[in-house]
Amino acid sequence: MSILVNKDSKVVIQGVTGSEGQFHGQQMLNYGTNIVAGVTPGKGGQKTLNESVPVFNSVEEAVSLTGANTSIIFVPPPFAADAIIEASFAGINVVVCITEGVPIHDMVKVKKIVDQRETRLIGPNCPGIITVDECKLGIMPSFICKKGNIGVISKSGTLTYEAIDQLVNVGLGQTTAIGIGGDPIIGTTMKDCLELFENDPETNGIVIIGEIGGQMEIEAARWAKTNMTKPVVGFIAGQTAPPGRRMGHAGAIVSGGDDTAEAKMRILDECGINVAESVADIGELMKKKMITKG
Repeated sequence: MSILVNKDSKVVIQGVTGSEGQFHGQQMLNYGTNIVAGVTPGKGGQKTLNESVPVFNSVEEAVSLTGANTSIIFVPPPFAADAIIEASFAGINVVVCITEGVPIHDMVKVKKIVDQRETRLIGPNCPGIITVDECKLGIMPSFICKKGNIGVISKSGTLTYEAIDQLVNVGLGQTTAIGIGGDPIIGTTMKDCLELFENDPETNGIVIIGEIGGQMEIEAARWAKTNMTKPVVGFIAGQTAPPGRRMGHAGAIVSGGDDTAEAKMRILDECGINVAESVADIGELMKKKMITKG
């Protein structure tokens, strides 16, 4: 099985005729993702991606005529919020927003709407999600993945790829890998993903990759302590970051207290999550946990 997306997901690409939509759309199509439609206002009636995907003027029209239930968004930051809202009101179940730089005040509005409508939003500012050998929705390099039984959750795109590589190097494949994004306001949290993986019978272990700033990792760890039956391995990026300085992601800023890397690593450990000191240790640590479990 998997979480959120699989070979049966019917995907619509919002912003399909732009350069990003074209390049990554073709990559996703090549991977086997079931892309049934694209949306670019004013370009309805065309076909794209080697004439294999119809283009519609609205998500509502695409859903009505193709049954699309999953969306991926490649539109510029000023229009990303409206694209998410359009997908939600069109009845799309899972929306992945790759766009970086979406204004925070826009996401406040988006978050309220998607929560009310129970739309599953991944991102923004994320690499997307891949269910190995079934569906790729995003910009991640699919060739590094291997089918297996480990779930991956990460705030960082680059560290998502590194964790996958470390797992594969020790013989562990993945069910689904999800980059949730590193902005202050995102749709799907680490805790949400842990719950989904806990309920997935084919996922036997989970890797979570967090970073400095915010409370998301701590909330996830405390939930895991009392609810997870599967082994979880963690890594926290930004261990040398100075307080008060944003490092990389908009949400990665330490204000003091328990949002430092050191504090998060300690709390994760207290909650039963083994924490790798280095990203290079993730694979071996997960392998040890799986052997111990077995």
